[in-house]
Formats: sequence, structure tokens, C-alpha cells
Amino acid sequence: MTAGQVIFVVDDDPTLRESLCWLLQSMNLRVQTFGSASEFLSAYEPAQAGCLLLDVRMPDISGLQLQEIMAARGLRLPVIIITGHGDVTMAVRAMKAGAHDFLEKPFNDQALLERVQQCLAIDASRRREEAERERIAARAGMLTLRETEVLDGVLGGRSNKQIAADLGISIKTVEVHRARVMEKMHAATVGQLAAQCVVAGLYKANP
Repeated sequence: MTAGQVIFVVDDDPTLRESLCWLLQSMNLRVQTFGSASEFLSAYEPAQAGCLLLDVRMPDISGLQLQEIMAARGLRLPVIIITGHGDVTMAVRAMKAGAHDFLEKPFNDQALLERVQQCLAIDASRRREEAERERIAARAGMLTLRETEVLDGVLGGRSNKQIAADLGISIKTVEVHRARVMEKMHAATVGQLAAQCVVAGLYKANP
């Protein structure tokens, strides 16, 4: 578990919430519990890492409806659906809507803990990737217009001579701009530069 991660438990059954809280805390995991989807939505901050244990049937907003709301708000917290015996069809719908997994009550404690750890790892990995994309995009945002044009040429496989002709500037000027692009993007090679731009969505690699 990464520091700062929290397991959010959303279930209208206070007994189950207490049981899950005790189990997770016994493994030194941080837990926050909510009796309804509305309570969770009011309290959750998108920057908070972790995962969500979600009951599929709740009186105000169901688990499926909460998933839809989260998707509309861009909240990508990994979800584990908790379902009763008669709710398996709904759980499958939740999986199709993006839930990571579902557990049928009564569930095995070890199985729950394993799935929670999987979701925490997924969330940590996704947040690292998003942070890297933001860092690369920030570097790209520091490029001048001319440097961006040279970058586009480099990513397009154009030689310095071709880029110079395209932009109506000298090859020497292209070389200077290209060197600045490499420096600002923290890239040692064109391959690294292209890889960064693919990660940040600035460039689409050929299939």
C-alpha cells in the first residue's frame, strides 16, 4: 500500500461497514466508511488515492448509479462491488461499467484483502502515469512556437534539412531549436523524446 491511500467503504449496512473496517484496519490499511453514496460523494476529493468497496444495492443512489456519477465527474477510483446472492446480474453490469471485481456475500476475508491490494496497486500505477503525463506536458508547454514546430518535424521523421525547408529557416537554426527541445524535454535521444510525447498524448506512434 502506498502512503496516503485509503479504502473507502460505501454500504448502508452498519454491521458490514464495521466488519469491513475492522478487517482492513487489522492489516494496517486506512479506511473511511460511508452509509450512502451521497455521503461518499460529498466527502471524496479526487486527489485522494485508494479504492472503493461499494454495495450494489443502496436506498438513495445504487452502486451502479454511483459508478455512473463518478464516471461523469472523471473520478477513476478502482471499484470492488459487494453484492448479495441475488444481485450477481447487477454486479456483472457493474463490472461492464468499469468495476475491477465483485465479491458475493458472505465473502472470504483473504479474497477481499487480495482484491483490495490489487486495486490499490492499480490506482498507484495510474496516478504515477498521470503525474508523468503532466510533467511531460508541462515541459512541452515551455517550448516556443518555433521549437514546437521543430518538435513536430522531428516526431514526423523529418531530417534537419527537411525541417529547415518546411519552416523557411536555416539548418543551423533548426539544430539550435532541436537542441533546446531536447534539453527542455529532458530527452537524451529522439527515441526518448518520441516516447515521452506518446505518453503525454502529444504524439501518436505509428501502429
